[in-house]
Amino acid sequence: MGKLTSKTVQKLAKERKKGSTGDGQGLYLQITAGGSVSWIYRFKLQGKQRYMGLGSHPGVSLSEARELAADNRKMVKQGIDPLEARLKEEKEAQKEAVTFTSCAARFIKAHRRSWRNAKHARQWVSTLKTYVRPKIGEKPIENISTQDVLEVLKPIWANKNETAKRVQGRVENILDYAAAHGYRDPVNPARWRGHLDKLLAKPSRIQKVNHHPAMPYDDVSDFMNSIQQYSSMSSKALQFLILTASRTSEVLNAEWNEIDLNNATWTIPANRMKTNREHRVPLSKQALSLLSNLPQVKGSSFVFPGMKFARPLSNMALLQFMRGMGYGPSGEKGNYVPHGFRSSFRDWTGEVTSYPRDVAEMALAHTIENKVEAAYRRGDLFEKRRAMMQEWADYLG
Repeated sequence: MGKLTSKTVQKLAKERKKGSTGDGQGLYLQITAGGSVSWIYRFKLQGKQRYMGLGSHPGVSLSEARELAADNRKMVKQGIDPLEARLKEEKEAQKEAVTFTSCAARFIKAHRRSWRNAKHARQWVSTLKTYVRPKIGEKPIENISTQDVLEVLKPIWANKNETAKRVQGRVENILDYAAAHGYRDPVNPARWRGHLDKLLAKPSRIQKVNHHPAMPYDDVSDFMNSIQQYSSMSSKALQFLILTASRTSEVLNAEWNEIDLNNATWTIPANRMKTNREHRVPLSKQALSLLSNLPQVKGSSFVFPGMKFARPLSNMALLQFMRGMGYGPSGEKGNYVPHGFRSSFRDWTGEVTSYPRDVAEMALAHTIENKVEAAYRRGDLFEKRRAMMQEWADYLG
C-alpha cells in the first residue's frame, strides 16, 4: 500500500506512457494510448474481476483516490458491488431532478422525428402545456399517482372528451418512457385498459361525434356546375377534391411528380397520408382534363400553387372559397365544408351504386379496422375503384 508518491504520479502523468501503475490494494494510475490519465480501482467480487473508474488526474489527487478506493474496499468486504451502488445513487439523484415537464420534453425530443408533421408536435406541446403542466408539471415523475392523473382528466373528461382522451394517451406514453429510463416504477397510473377505464366514463357514452357538414350527394352536381364558372386556383383545387374524394391536405400539397397523366394515376406518398401508407388514386377523365389545363408554375412543384412562391394554396383557401359562395359555417346556402364532400361521395356509393363497401372505403383510404382482415388484404382494389371514380365523375356531370 502507498507505493506511489505525488512526485511519481506527476512524472508518470507528464510522460504519458500507456500502462497502469499500482499503488496497492487495487488502486491504479492508468494512462491510455490517447494520453488520458485516470484512477482505476480493481476488485474481485463473487469470483469476477471488476474495474471501476475513480476520476481523472489531476482532478482527483493521489490522496483523494486512496480515500475513494478505501470506501469501495469496505463495500466489497460487505459483499456490495460498488459499481452497482454508484449507479443506484446516480439514478436516485436523477429521479429527484426529473419532473413531469422535464421528462415530457425529453420524450418529445426523442420521438419528434417519427411524427408525421410539425402540427402533430405542436399539438403535443400545447395540450400538455394547457392541461397537464398547471396540475402536475413540477411534480417529480416518480411521485405521480392515479389521483394526479385524474386531477388532470376529470375537469375536461365530459365536455372535451376527445381532447381529454389524447391527453390521457400522451401522459401514459410519457410515464412509460420514464419507467423505461428508470425514473419511476413500471406501474403506469395513466394506463386506460384495466385501470382508468374503471374510474372514468367510457368515451363512447359521453362523446358527441361532430361530423363535417356534408352536402347531400344529389346537390353536388349543381354545386360542381357553379364552381366551374370560376377560374381561380381555389376553384380548381376544390373540383379536384370532389372528383377524387380526397382530403383537403392531400389535394393542396399534391405535387406534379405524384401525377402520372399517361396512366391516369395520382400516387400520394405515405408521409402525406393520415394512415401513413401510400395511396393510389385513379383519375377520371374529368380529373385528367382539369389537370391538363392547369398551368405549371416554374420553380414550384405544387399542382395547386398559392400566392407565395413555391408554396401551395393555404389550408384555408377552399373553405374561404366556399364561404364566398355562401356556404360554410353559418352560410346562407348551407354549412357545408370541403371535407364533407368525402361523406357526400360515400353516401352516393352506398345509396346509388352497387359497389361493395370495401371498394368505397378503399377509395377514401380508410384503415381496415378488423386486424385479421387487414393482415390478409394485399391489393388496393384499384381497377374496381377506377370504374367507381369514373362513374362518380360522370354522375357529377
